[in-house]
Amino acid sequence: MAEGLRERKKRRTRQHLSDVATWLFVERGFDAVTIAEIAEAADVSANTVYNYFPAKEDLFLDRSSGVIDRLSRYVRGRDKGESAADAVLRELRIQVEGVSPTVGLMDGYASFMRVIEGADSLKARLWHIGQEAQFHLEGTLREETGADPGDRLPVLVAGQLSWVHGALMAYIGGEMVAGRAANEVSRDALVLLDEMEGLLGGKVLNYARRAAA
Repeated sequence: MAEGLRERKKRRTRQHLSDVATWLFVERGFDAVTIAEIAEAADVSANTVYNYFPAKEDLFLDRSSGVIDRLSRYVRGRDKGESAADAVLRELRIQVEGVSPTVGLMDGYASFMRVIEGADSLKARLWHIGQEAQFHLEGTLREETGADPGDRLPVLVAGQLSWVHGALMAYIGGEMVAGRAANEVSRDALVLLDEMEGLLGGKVLNYARRAAA
């Protein structure tokens, strides 16, 4: 279904508010900027900002829904013969090798990370997003395997795959903040993924393998 005029206007307004807020956060720091100042800079009312973003953290981490579902999408889209871990590692390697903004390999990511490092509330929100993503992945693994409610393997596998993703993102973020070029970080991140794969046990690497035929 094509996007209607009302939906398009709402999407553009939301993006405008997020862009204005992000610029202010990068310039002055997250805690130093108020909702009233964001509204003034965006030429809207404070109530309008709250209508689109219930909390100030939402303005900066406005794409968290895509992060929460990321690993689950990889698992659901795994190829024939692939396990859940195979799919996650393959997709992450594609993103890293392609120097993709999806994994933070882009200009401006260092500024993004510095804003987070300077705000405890953003760190807490990121932790919460990570927990949501892991819980979401657990649910996906249960659906994909038909695991019983008491089966602990989906919990453990989701935890291991979430660790791989989290460790990769933390490494990339730290290296970008240190001022390294994205293509250099990409090469080292691929090595890191290989090392992390070597640390995963057989149960994790073979879990939720899709039938080859």
